[in-house]
Amino acid sequence: MDEENFYPPDSDLDLSFTSSTSANSARSSLASSSLTLSFNESRLSITSSTTATTSSAVHLRPHRTSEPHWSVIKAAATLSSDGLLHLRHLKILRRLGAGSLGRVFLCRLRDYDHANFALKVVDRDSLTSKKLSHVQTEAEILSLLDHPFLPTLYAHLEVSHYTCLLIDYCLNGDLHSLLRKQPGNHLPVDAVRFFAAEVLVALEYLHALGVVYRDLKPENILLREDGHVMLSDFDLCFKADVDPKLESWAHKVEPTRNRRWGCFGYRQPEEEVVSEFVAEPTTAFSRSCVGTHEYLAPELVSGNGHGNGVDWWAFGVLVYELLYGTTPFKGGSKEATLRNIASTRGLRFEVAEDKEGMAEARDLIGKLLVKDPRRRLGCSRGATDIKRHPFFDGIKWPLLRTYKPPEVRGLVVKAAKSQLTGAFSLPKRRRWWWKGFNSIIKRIMVSKHNLINSNHNSYCYINGSKVRKSS
Repeated sequence: MDEENFYPPDSDLDLSFTSSTSANSARSSLASSSLTLSFNESRLSITSSTTATTSSAVHLRPHRTSEPHWSVIKAAATLSSDGLLHLRHLKILRRLGAGSLGRVFLCRLRDYDHANFALKVVDRDSLTSKKLSHVQTEAEILSLLDHPFLPTLYAHLEVSHYTCLLIDYCLNGDLHSLLRKQPGNHLPVDAVRFFAAEVLVALEYLHALGVVYRDLKPENILLREDGHVMLSDFDLCFKADVDPKLESWAHKVEPTRNRRWGCFGYRQPEEEVVSEFVAEPTTAFSRSCVGTHEYLAPELVSGNGHGNGVDWWAFGVLVYELLYGTTPFKGGSKEATLRNIASTRGLRFEVAEDKEGMAEARDLIGKLLVKDPRRRLGCSRGATDIKRHPFFDGIKWPLLRTYKPPEVRGLVVKAAKSQLTGAFSLPKRRRWWWKGFNSIIKRIMVSKHNLINSNHNSYCYINGSKVRKSS
């Protein structure tokens, strides 16, 4: 028989959080609903069969082994009598917000105040069977993620009729709140390029797992303390099969200026083979109408079925809103917005600006907001094609997480140990190393040159014989 463990009555979790859901912005999800949650630990009992974290919850992710949060989690689990993390190990500080499924609290581990976490609490008894499936979907997807721009699931706790997910806490809030702090509610082009690139890479990773996100919007793009993004809320996702491929293609590379001419005349362009990884769930299909109305794709509004293309449509809407401070098809009401999306009316831009990068940004948006998903950029080869668009020229994608976030109003960034200052800059340490290496080479060449000159000055030829010069 399972042994029951009761929490101590003086626990910091012996609090009552009872309030109605308040909307964080004027936009609301189609799946949103009011939820009142009473969370009182003194009434909850835990059996060992239901409260233990899943085995994966305490296993380090390959790309997150150096994060201090994992060392804290492991220490708490090690000190536990059964080697597992329990709800009693957490200390709730305050409520962060509420969503369609539950509430999110800021918390820390007891006796350790240097690592903040977000605890998402869902009352399963208050949800319909359909929303319960959304909770299960989110927990399943979170357990798969291991990416710098996506949340880490540190623990999955089942307590009585509550599901608790312990994930990353983002100090800088969300991108929607950041936009509201900007003049005109929009960002400069360079800042848009930075945030769009990181969201693009996060979507690429999700699609490689066969996950269609379906809820992209600024409210779901959180900002970490280092200024980089983290997507949130995966309850509206659905999974599909994906067939990863490594595609190769050849293109001609013109020789550089100093190597254009060789010993035998003009050098011909060389052929270079490029390999690209493509993993896009092109066979994904669903008929569910979910999401936020301003970000819904036309095929989703029609109800005739949709696939992976809805994420690339939403990505185009996101880039548009970051640049202009509003969404492209927004009407006077929700119904008017949906009519604009479903109509045959083409895309219209607010004001044509001549700022650097705006022409490329408008071209990217135009190719993403194509109402026929078969012709929409990204629907066939995913992020691989979008990364090659001129709007993202100069970005070194493998180094994206090391880039320095843009300096915009309201974004407080904790300085990292090493960050790239731009798309074309090398890390400072590497630049100094390269300069030092160049100086060594120059000294060697100068020494050789001086030695040759000294030999030439020491001898002369008289009647065909080499004679040493007199000093």
